[in-house]
Amino acid sequence: MGCVSDFLFIFPNSGSEHVLSQPTDKSNDKLLGGLLAAGFDEASCTSRYQSYLYRKTSFYQPSSYLTSRLRNYEDLHKRCGPNTESYYRALEQLKSGQTVGSSDCKYVVWISFSGLGNRILSLASTFLYALLTNRVLLVDRGKDMADLFCEPFPEKSWFLPMDFPFIDQFESFDQKSSHCYGNMLKNSVLNASAESVPSYLYLHLVHDYDDHDKLFFCDEDQSLLAKAPWLITKTDNYFVPSLFLITSFEQELSKLFPEKGTIFHHLGRYLFHPSNHVWGLITRYYQIYLAKADESIGIQIRVFESRPGPFKHVMDQILACTLKEKLLPEVDMQDSVVTLSENPKLKAVLVTSLNSGYSENLKNMYWEHPTLTGEVVGIYQPSHEEYQQTEKQMHNRKAWAEMYLLSLTDALVTSSWSTFGYVAQGLGGLKSWILYKPENETAPDPPCRRAMSMEPCFHAPPFYDCRAKKGTDTGALVPHVRHCEDMSWGLKVIDSHDEL
Repeated sequence: MGCVSDFLFIFPNSGSEHVLSQPTDKSNDKLLGGLLAAGFDEASCTSRYQSYLYRKTSFYQPSSYLTSRLRNYEDLHKRCGPNTESYYRALEQLKSGQTVGSSDCKYVVWISFSGLGNRILSLASTFLYALLTNRVLLVDRGKDMADLFCEPFPEKSWFLPMDFPFIDQFESFDQKSSHCYGNMLKNSVLNASAESVPSYLYLHLVHDYDDHDKLFFCDEDQSLLAKAPWLITKTDNYFVPSLFLITSFEQELSKLFPEKGTIFHHLGRYLFHPSNHVWGLITRYYQIYLAKADESIGIQIRVFESRPGPFKHVMDQILACTLKEKLLPEVDMQDSVVTLSENPKLKAVLVTSLNSGYSENLKNMYWEHPTLTGEVVGIYQPSHEEYQQTEKQMHNRKAWAEMYLLSLTDALVTSSWSTFGYVAQGLGGLKSWILYKPENETAPDPPCRRAMSMEPCFHAPPFYDCRAKKGTDTGALVPHVRHCEDMSWGLKVIDSHDEL
């Protein structure tokens, strides 16, 4: 990235100083336009206040209303978070099994579930729901959440204390659980006009949820859920688009996000700061391979095949997309004599894939043939784990580091249906080129298309009109919720000025 700044980093063995950050007038924005709170111990989470040195200043500034609400939320979390008097009072109510009077603090507990990309997206969704309903978010740390992410809120942890009642039963929570909201509706244990509710309700918002579970997205049901001091949710979805279809949330969402397509961009940068160990992986790789480039391109490859790759049709599709969109330069297959300038433009290509074959093919292509533009192209792939290993600690550290590295590139190519790609484009404020999902082992034509917005796709939305109480196309109700580019039945939030 060609850039000018008063921040310099020395790279080992490079023999020169290299500049990382953006222009000086932007580089003092450690707090990301007011998104982040000041006052943290910087050593405990280096990434929180260093990320701006590695990332271009965002085109999208958070609204003053959003930053004000985040400060208010932090105050609420400080007052009601773990090990406070209010928390212990609410805990006693939870243990009693009954809702007695109104609680001064209400909670939504997020259960750690599914792969890392899904977890990041579902946690951001749950935090937005907490903001909209004035609840305190508490996070089940699962196997590795504390290892991957810093604490986002000042003074009080976002992690659910380990002695929380029935924390050891979270894995078994499902649609048939006695406190499952959808199950209680189905069996007429609860109805929308109920005066009292149990001390906690379990919300099953996983992709396999049924029509009763999906009533969560109806205003009438939100009124009932508001009475429960504790909500415990399990989800693998980015369910934000359907929050926009809940009438009682509409006005608040519009004030929080005047630019509607920026939700995950702002919340992701607010919530998800890599731990010091992961930040080390990110910064070391960035400094060695990406910092000196004039331009960087990220290519994220997810292949839904059981057989090992690489596959020719996928490689053909990647080349068709990147060359057609002029993201990568064409090569001279005739090996004509090319006169290089003294300082040829360096283009760094960061490839993330479970398989190393695609980056090797690209590497060989740009090694064996000159580019027609005279640019020099470097191909880099941090890891190739061969298969997804969701519960393996180092695997998830590398996965998080790679999502973050992709988000630091200037342009991005991602795979259909991939939450890994959604996280990268959202954090980076990038509208990626999305590779269409291949059918019958054939490269699609066209190979890719530009994303309408940088928002992730909700893969399993409800198709139900709560007011009319009948099925409907929820992608046609409001101008800013549309079907996704890569999944015809999915929903995503766009800005009204975004291309349809």
